[in-house]
Parts: sequence; C-alpha cells; structure tokens
Amino acid sequence: MSWWDKKSQSAGPSSARPIALPVAPAPSPVEVRMPEPLHKALSPAAEGQPARTILGPSVTLRGDLAADEDLTIEGKFDGTLHLPAHCLTVGPQGQVKADVQTSRAVVQGTVTGNITASERIEIRKTGKVMGDLVAPGIAIEDGAYFKGSIEIVREDSTASPPPLIRVETADD
Repeated sequence: MSWWDKKSQSAGPSSARPIALPVAPAPSPVEVRMPEPLHKALSPAAEGQPARTILGPSVTLRGDLAADEDLTIEGKFDGTLHLPAHCLTVGPQGQVKADVQTSRAVVQGTVTGNITASERIEIRKTGKVMGDLVAPGIAIEDGAYFKGSIEIVREDSTASPPPLIRVETADD
C-alpha cells in the first residue's frame, strides 16, 4: 500500500466523494422589440420639428462652428458662428464672443461681436450685445443692453443704402 492510499483511507470515505451542488436552470432568452429605431423615436425632426443642438451650461467651445440646424448656447463660445438658414439662441447664462451669421438670432445672454441675420435679431431684456447688428428686422426689449450700430437691410437693391444708426443704451 502506498503512502497516498493510506492517506485516502485515513481521511475517511466522505472526503473521497465529490460534492454535488444544485444547478440553476439557464435563463430563457428575452426578446425586446422596438416599434421603430430609437433615434427616430427620440428625434424632434421625426415629429415635424426642426433639429436643434444645445451647448449646455458646462460647455466651453472655441473655434469656427457651422450648422444646418438651430443652435442654443447656454455655455460659452468663442470664435465664429455660421447658421445661414437657422436660428441662434443665446440663453440667459450664455456667453458668446463671435461674429455671427444666421437667419434669426435671439439673445437672452451676452454676445460680444457682430450679428448679421437674414430675417431678424431680437435682444431680450436679459440680453447684452456689444457689436454691430445687420438685419431686416431688429427688436430690442426694454431693459436690454446694446452698444454698437444698427443697419436695417432692405430687399429693394435699387434704393440708396439705408442710413447707419448708432445707438448706445444702458441699464440704470
């Protein structure tokens, strides 16, 4: 009898048997069906609304930005903005240092730079703009701050160029 055989016998018969553990049945596969792709279900454009990009309050972006959708800036942007057929909205906490070309601009925060719009520029009462405005329609609410010049663009190209108006306003 070898040493190993003696060791097995001294340990007793229960240690030589394997222990059987209960085995759980394998889970059945679960099938999840989406009625349409997720991007279509969540996209505002799918509901007939224009696409919109939002730069949130924690975002700081520098450079040249061009987009084919509406843009809302709640954070900080420094550079140039080119949205020829869309709307730029600068939120109440938004800070933009840029020359802007857009179809429509709504300023509720701060813009330092020139804004050129093919349709309209609106400076709301919480807005602050330091730069020149060029557009067919310009609205500045009571309480807004504006320092710069305004040029109202007319579609009639045969007429003489409109006079340049210099306006300075400040909150008391």
